[in-house]
Amino acid sequence: MNRKKKINQTLKSKLKKMNAKLQNSNKPKYVSKAERAAIAANEAEGSDVSSNEATLDNSADSLADNSAENNVNNDAKNDAK
Repeated sequence: MNRKKKINQTLKSKLKKMNAKLQNSNKPKYVSKAERAAIAANEAEGSDVSSNEATLDNSADSLADNSAENNVNNDAKNDAK
């Protein structure tokens, strides 16, 4: 094989490899069966916790709203005095 052909061949192969690395795959990343089971367990546990957190957040919001209303009422009373 002559020198020019060999150089062109190696450059083309390197270019192909570089382009292959740049291409995005539509295929989702593989998740093993054990990891899927762990994720499912976390989601099941998380849904229980998140429902509890949601009720806590709602009660905290209502408490914050009530305290804000009380502060406004107390300020109005203090201004009246």
